[in-house]
Amino acid sequence: MDKKVRDTAEKLFSAEYEKLTEQEKHVAHHITERTPISTNIVRDFSEKMTLGQKMADKVASFGGSWIFIFIFACVMVTWVFLNSFILIRYNESFDPYPYILLNLFLSMIAAIQAPIILMSQNRQAYKDRLSAEHDYEVNLKAELEIIALHEKIDSLKNEQWRELISIQQEQLRLLSQLIEDLKKNKRNTD
Repeated sequence: MDKKVRDTAEKLFSAEYEKLTEQEKHVAHHITERTPISTNIVRDFSEKMTLGQKMADKVASFGGSWIFIFIFACVMVTWVFLNSFILIRYNESFDPYPYILLNLFLSMIAAIQAPIILMSQNRQAYKDRLSAEHDYEVNLKAELEIIALHEKIDSLKNEQWRELISIQQEQLRLLSQLIEDLKKNKRNTD
């Protein structure tokens, strides 16, 4: 690792470089190099997703929507109505009352949909973790930059005070000299 980054990190965190976390080292690198740390985690994560992962997210998104619930309810009502109508009218049905075939289809949909939704939720949790870690790094860098700015402002303020005191002392010296000169002139004129 670059000595400049190591020195900066040790100064910022008041700890040995080896004892710092990877995030702290990463932040120190960006501060030393004066590079931005912010990135679009969601975009970066989405670009790395496979086709299957994208499809799983779309299925989970659709499966958790009101449109899906409405379509699902319509299909079930239609299924029950159609089977009941055929049963009443022709005394025979392709799925008679307790609707075992419908139960089979519902079970299959649930068996397929549940793992897909879980995969999507796991990916979302991972994305949230990445985002939280990135937010921590950005906040840490901002905090350290603010601390550095405060130190610079304090240093400038102290330097200005020293300069002001120096000017004031010079003014006092000149005033004292002027008073002495005036006293000498007054004695000489008397």
